Amino acid sequence: MKQLFLLNTLFILFFFNALAQEIKETKFTSKIEEVTVFLSGAQIFETSSGQIPSGESFVVIKGLSPYLDEKSIQVKGQGDFIIQAVNKRIDFLSEQKVNDEVKSLEDQIKAIEKKEEASLVRLDVLAQQEKLLNANQSIGGSQSGLNMTQLKQAMEFYESELTKIKSEVNQLTTNLKESNFEKNKLINQIRIIQESGNKSTSEVRIRIKADAPGPASFELNYLVANAGWYPKYDVRVKDVTSPMKLNYKAEVNQNTGVDWNDVKLRFSNGNPNESGQVPTLDKWELNFARLTSYSQKRSTFNSVSGRVFDENNEPLPGTSVLVKGSTIGTVTDVEGFYSLSLPQSASSLVFSFIGYSQKELLINSSSINVTMEPDTYALNEVVVTGYSRDIYESLQGKVAGVMVESKDKRAMAQSIQTIVQENQTTVEIEVAEPYTIKSNGEKTIVDLKAYDIPAQYSYSAIPKIDNDVFLIAEISDWSQYSLLEGESNLYFEDGFVGRSVLNASSLQDTLQVSMGRDRSIVVSREKNEEFSKKRTIGSNITENREYKITVRNNKSQTVTIKVEDQIPVSVNSEINVEALELSGGKLDPQTGKVSWILQISPGSQQELKMQYEVKYPKREKVVLD
Repeated sequence: MKQLFLLNTLFILFFFNALAQEIKETKFTSKIEEVTVFLSGAQIFETSSGQIPSGESFVVIKGLSPYLDEKSIQVKGQGDFIIQAVNKRIDFLSEQKVNDEVKSLEDQIKAIEKKEEASLVRLDVLAQQEKLLNANQSIGGSQSGLNMTQLKQAMEFYESELTKIKSEVNQLTTNLKESNFEKNKLINQIRIIQESGNKSTSEVRIRIKADAPGPASFELNYLVANAGWYPKYDVRVKDVTSPMKLNYKAEVNQNTGVDWNDVKLRFSNGNPNESGQVPTLDKWELNFARLTSYSQKRSTFNSVSGRVFDENNEPLPGTSVLVKGSTIGTVTDVEGFYSLSLPQSASSLVFSFIGYSQKELLINSSSINVTMEPDTYALNEVVVTGYSRDIYESLQGKVAGVMVESKDKRAMAQSIQTIVQENQTTVEIEVAEPYTIKSNGEKTIVDLKAYDIPAQYSYSAIPKIDNDVFLIAEISDWSQYSLLEGESNLYFEDGFVGRSVLNASSLQDTLQVSMGRDRSIVVSREKNEEFSKKRTIGSNITENREYKITVRNNKSQTVTIKVEDQIPVSVNSEINVEALELSGGKLDPQTGKVSWILQISPGSQQELKMQYEVKYPKREKVVLD
């Protein structure tokens, strides 16, 4: 009996001792105050405050993004306590509630489906009526036929009834198509809002120790995935005597699972069918035909567009589309469509979406469609590790992020971070007014800055490649504007003239902005067949070429035009290339490029001649055309 009493006593003591050792949890609410959006990802700054108990306890901050990067968490505390550890844990129990907008969209879908059911029932009834009408179209049966009046009446009745049936069937079919289209739009909108299907949230658990209960406040910041921005520009030029107006914008998208409501935003660097980008000349190397290899080069494209689908061949809105190695990108619209202007260095596109494997495709066409594949990666729960006071002190200076603070400094609680992450940024722009961006994957355009930039204007033409003339705005000392490479919409003389790429990655002192095509200046390039002859002299063949370039200015003011062409460059000692007549053009012997700077008055034109001669052994063959 004594032994049983002793065992019960020991069990009770152990039980209450275990309860006494259980660490209390205090839930704090937090608010997002600031967001720094990077080209890929975002840094969230939150504040939280409340009352803490004495002793060791956990302060739990819930409702954070499930895409929070644990390694990036940094916490600062204010109060009479010590921070012992900080961890992240996925909270699968607190699902995000479907907001009123989603419920409203679901109600609209149900109403459409109810109408569709009624239309389908009516179509079935009409089909039965038509079947019955056709079954009774034998007039008069096997007995004597009808007279003319009766026959006419019967035919009119049959025609009238069948017309009514067909007309109603066509209308119902049209209504069903329209309602199905509308329903798909609503479904896609819900998909945007609930893009990932991941209803879990994150929570940050801050382990603290306090000698007495009291107030506590925390500042925490961390990185989240599934957010980013792309630089965009509106470039407007009234005329070539006015400064260039440049509106710097950010195309923001965020699928972090948490709305950014009234937050301070910072952005950090980290023929519409025709391109407005000026073409460039590649070096023309001339050699014997037998030493010339002909490989099919990848075609160059000035723009690319297409559509993104999921594994069920449904449109995938909110998909990020990025030109690899650049800051040029966009996200797909509600129907999965995208469109991008391409820089000259573009080689491939990178497609990414939450819950799907990233896909990279070469740009081998101006139209690229892609089907995304689900990613099997799943978020794993993070185990929370706590330290006793003795172990905690023994780890100081040996484990990153663990520090102990003496009691005389407890007014400011010790901060901890698991890993310090540095981000090299080229530009950081702060938005003056608080901004709200919902976590729905939609593109949000934020105006950043507007500049009136002094610019020098000129025209550029390469008639060998393109017969159009391009307006160029040259900006000196452009680094002061902190621009990034991005797409630009071009407006000239109050009209939209196309899209281009603002090449802010250039290392030149003067930034050239292509303002698109100006069709008021006409350029032509013609080969002079009479001069272009081939003849044999001794053991060599001599070939001559002449091209006439005509530039006409139909504008009302004098213009400056840079015209470029080229002659071949020999890479073989037995081939000799000599420029005969260049009409005052400047020849670069290394590249073979010939350039002219022309001043052409209104309504006048100017002609240029480019003549060159090529000599090579008659046993060889050279391809000049």
